[in-house]
Amino acid sequence: MTNAFLIIDTQFDFCHPDGALFVPGAEQDVERMAGLIRKHAHQIDHIVVTLDTHHVLDIAHPLFWHDADGKHPSPFTQITAADVDADRWTPRFSAEKARKYVHALEADGQFMHFIWPEHCLIGSRGAALHDTLLDALKDWSSQRDLDYVAVQKGLYPLTEHFGIFRAQVPDPAIPETQLNTDLIADLARFDTVYLMGEAKSHCVANSLKQLLDVAPELVAKLVVVTDCMSDVTGLGHLADPIYAEARTRQVRFVESVSIFSDHSSL
Repeated sequence: MTNAFLIIDTQFDFCHPDGALFVPGAEQDVERMAGLIRKHAHQIDHIVVTLDTHHVLDIAHPLFWHDADGKHPSPFTQITAADVDADRWTPRFSAEKARKYVHALEADGQFMHFIWPEHCLIGSRGAALHDTLLDALKDWSSQRDLDYVAVQKGLYPLTEHFGIFRAQVPDPAIPETQLNTDLIADLARFDTVYLMGEAKSHCVANSLKQLLDVAPELVAKLVVVTDCMSDVTGLGHLADPIYAEARTRQVRFVESVSIFSDHSSL
């Protein structure tokens, strides 16, 4: 049996208390992930880590928008299609595309548009892997003579990119927003794919949803590691339907202590 780890966005800004968008519980999640990698190094045949990476002027950052008084929205502000139509919030860049984007999110049943603190800025400390995970990855590479694979997402500033496999609203003209079939094929080579990372409520959940929607060949291979992910505070309910659907599709859910010993659903 061959095994792959898909580790979502285990970066400083999400996993360190000083991070711009710290997810409570993530520090402990990282310790468990690193422990798994060290304990089971010879049973883990492939590791993919994803890196949320943004520009300052991103559609989900405050500076992209302003109100009638020129003020920017505070982090954790929700912007609806109705807000955009009424000019309660106005995009400062690529205005027509931005308006269409907010409408497309709602029409497609995606998460509503949300403003985040500036986070995982390209080139910043916040965008880097948490040191605890990186140290474990380097040790694994040394033991196995294998390199981990790092996949960036989020650099196109006119769409959110929660899930790793495609942007929330793909742009036909921007390849990096479209379905990452190479990554799906890469993971499909393995018998089991363990999913973990941050945040459970957003990027892990949307990565899972994308697999459910577009990669049925991977669904039977998926194992969600429940104690290696945490929710953005107060927003866990957003992802409840995704995890419920995964359970109906027979995706396995385990705690880290059960990896490689018990894949029964919790």
